[in-house]
Amino acid sequence: MSRLRIACLALTAAAPAAFAQAPFPDRFTGEAGVGLFARSEIVRSTGSSLLALPYVYGDWGRFFARIDTFGVKTARIGWGHLEVVARINLEGFDADTAALRGVGDRSLPLPIGLGTMQRTPVGAFFLYAMRDLDSGGTLIEATWGTRFDVGPVALFPLLGLEYRSGSYMKQLYGIDAAQSGASGYPSYTPGASTLPMVGLAATVPIAGPWAVQLQWRHRRLDGAYVDGPLVGTRTVDSGHVAVTYTFR
Repeated sequence: MSRLRIACLALTAAAPAAFAQAPFPDRFTGEAGVGLFARSEIVRSTGSSLLALPYVYGDWGRFFARIDTFGVKTARIGWGHLEVVARINLEGFDADTAALRGVGDRSLPLPIGLGTMQRTPVGAFFLYAMRDLDSGGTLIEATWGTRFDVGPVALFPLLGLEYRSGSYMKQLYGIDAAQSGASGYPSYTPGASTLPMVGLAATVPIAGPWAVQLQWRHRRLDGAYVDGPLVGTRTVDSGHVAVTYTFR
């Protein structure tokens, strides 16, 4: 909980100097509701996960939420703003199965940093550079998305590239000498990872302001993941389905 408080303080303290710009609307605009979030886990014997969680994608003044990324907009740059961001990241796991005995639990990362969303004539670009408070590692992400309408349905193809530093990877997927002795797995120190991502999102209207939000993302894991003893797959898929109400 202390790390969460640190992140909240960082988000609120970084922006005051930029607040002298024109005020933002004093209301929430965007989608809010509840969704089911699924992920094919990559660590051996952890299976897959399915969680029911709130879904929020929108803005309230300078504050915003983008499903798993939250923050505040500061100075205006290009077609968007410089943003201070925090991320909900569920990559950690409990080593509570026979196959993972001795490797130690891996706590959830807590990335915070800077980012921007640029709404350009050729689509939206999401750029984030974050530091994980747990491992001290670095996460850098670049994602592009655009919109196509097929009848009443809005489709959003996604392309991205995701970087994880060696220290971030080591915290989650490495095996040190003590863990090797306790588990029987060989010691492993992963290097940095760079993963491509493809995905597709959709908004399907139901009635009035109600809609279904769908998203699927696919990543192919590189050697930093699959060369280690803890990872048992070469791909990871994640996605969600949510019922939302649109606030305008």
